[in-house]
Amino acid sequence: METASPSFVTKARTAFNSAAAKAERVFTDLKSDREAEKQSARNENDSKEEEEVKSQGWRTAHIRKKQEWQNKLKNLRIGKKEVEDQEKVEDTAMAAPFYDENLFILKAKQDQEAKASDVRSLVESLNAVDVSSIPSASIVKQLAAAIEAGKKSKTVKDFVASSGSSSPVRERGALSLSAVKLLVLGEKEDKLGFDSGDEEKLVSLVNSLFNVDGNFLSRMIVSDLESPNNRASFAKDIHAAPPGSFVVKLAEVIGSFTTTKRMALFWCRVVDELRRFWNEEKHIPWIPLDENPDLKSCLLHQWLQVINCCLARKAHYLAASEELDAVVRQASAVNEESGVTEAMGSPVSLLYAKSNTAELILRLGAHHQVENLTMLETGEPVYAPTTQDGPLLTEDLIRETEELVLRTGSMGAGCSQLLSDMQAFKAANPGCILEDFVRWHSPPDWTENDNSSGDDSSPLRGQLSTRMQKEGNLWRELWETAKPLPAVKQAPLFDEDLAVEGILNSLEDIPAAELFEQLFVSLLAMGFVMLEPLIATNDDLSKLFFECKDYVVAICQGGAWTDKLDDLCQVYETVETMLLRPEQVLRSMKQTEDSPSSGSETKRRFKRLGFIFRGKERNQKRVPSETEQKSTEPSPRQSFSSLFDGKSSLFAKRPPRPENGTLV
Repeated sequence: METASPSFVTKARTAFNSAAAKAERVFTDLKSDREAEKQSARNENDSKEEEEVKSQGWRTAHIRKKQEWQNKLKNLRIGKKEVEDQEKVEDTAMAAPFYDENLFILKAKQDQEAKASDVRSLVESLNAVDVSSIPSASIVKQLAAAIEAGKKSKTVKDFVASSGSSSPVRERGALSLSAVKLLVLGEKEDKLGFDSGDEEKLVSLVNSLFNVDGNFLSRMIVSDLESPNNRASFAKDIHAAPPGSFVVKLAEVIGSFTTTKRMALFWCRVVDELRRFWNEEKHIPWIPLDENPDLKSCLLHQWLQVINCCLARKAHYLAASEELDAVVRQASAVNEESGVTEAMGSPVSLLYAKSNTAELILRLGAHHQVENLTMLETGEPVYAPTTQDGPLLTEDLIRETEELVLRTGSMGAGCSQLLSDMQAFKAANPGCILEDFVRWHSPPDWTENDNSSGDDSSPLRGQLSTRMQKEGNLWRELWETAKPLPAVKQAPLFDEDLAVEGILNSLEDIPAAELFEQLFVSLLAMGFVMLEPLIATNDDLSKLFFECKDYVVAICQGGAWTDKLDDLCQVYETVETMLLRPEQVLRSMKQTEDSPSSGSETKRRFKRLGFIFRGKERNQKRVPSETEQKSTEPSPRQSFSSLFDGKSSLFAKRPPRPENGTLV
């Protein structure tokens, strides 16, 4: 092979001041390096041959010249084969030779436009989702594939670093392909793995996901009140997010991406947006605003509930602080104008209480008056104080707390909460005693005296329980150390900022498989909850539906359900067929019921299920007759009849992954 002549190089440098010129220089350098290596190898071979010729003596100059040309031709053939092999590795779809720079540039630009088109079509399809349709089975399959891929990485960040948007064959030629792309296209890929042309659509997609006022991925869901069978509880049965919640919408968006890398990278964008919402004190849409975490939902939904609840608590704390300041200002104004004694007949008197010494003391942090309850020593009405909220415990924190208590014997946060309540009660009820607090906080620990005999010798008109009267009782010790202090002036029991920061960090470092597992079951539950009321009027379909539903619950509650992802996907695909093509399901069921069978009713039912769950195999393989089944060994797909025996799974064989669900 000959190198480029000086005139050609000069002409190229002066004629092209574009991306193609940059690519030309890159390829020229690559060829030069390759030819230099080959020339060095040829020189070594030639020197060896010359030495052999000199030593043998009988070879003529003509023979030496012929041998040299034969070696050159051989090297040319080897070099051409190397180029073709490298071409196949770097891009199996390219039919043009590697050294055709113009076609390569065109191919790179087409790939970039195709990627941008993928994101545009994704956004358009999500915005056009029908409110009466259930999530597509292809999305569920994609999440299942992401679970399998995510098992190899500890966190989402590791998953992004280890996975790529191209196939393993392409990745082997990634070095030269990336170098060429940087020069040819004159730009780098976005740091999150999306092309620059995708940015606008991705921002639009994130905004739609976080817009509570929009109709993005809104579905018609029957509420618990309208459902006599409490259909929405199905999500809790399999530990999924509630139907229609933020997690379900997020699952449908992430599952719509065609590669696992983009799925994980979009999650990183979502976490960034969650952090921005927290910093700007915005509530996460489609999540309850002020509710304790629902421990029957998935952990991801619980974490988002904590974020919204922390925002609500900060707002409550600010309102309580302003209210306390207003009470103090009002009391100061009364003292300056007419004095406390003269104002006792006015509404302002509700702000004060008499102590044991008949001194009027301002109530601080009082929330409302408790009915039929007065302080034992002063006779003043008891007011319930505004207390601090306890910690927000998700299932992972509860587990950690239990382990801490068992390991150290500590009482955890219960002791701090009790002391805080005592201090708030003392501030709202001047002149109170421990018995007053127990009567409000723990009524079972107080017993009223029986005054039927007319004996009023007991000044307290009752007594504490036995455990409260024991020496060294914790409640009495805490009461003696508690000081009158409103809740808003106390040291916080629960640091909202610290808690949310920990959750956001956990979301960033969540294991990839764990993330996709929660999204998978949440989307699965959404489809079942939506479909149930739609097919309730059809006895045949509803019977098959509940068989599918019971199977999903049994698998998800049994543990290690990720080993049966393909089975769950096939069940969901069957459920989707019930909605889109019910006549096809009924026809298939009718065909299996009409076929002769000598088995029990249970075997016939699950034989019908097996026939329907075969999916595409139904159109490709003939159903063997009963005689053929007896004469041949039963396939794994015929194991439905033994489900009730507990000896085999409903789906004993993992089906091949469909082509449209294969990751590239």
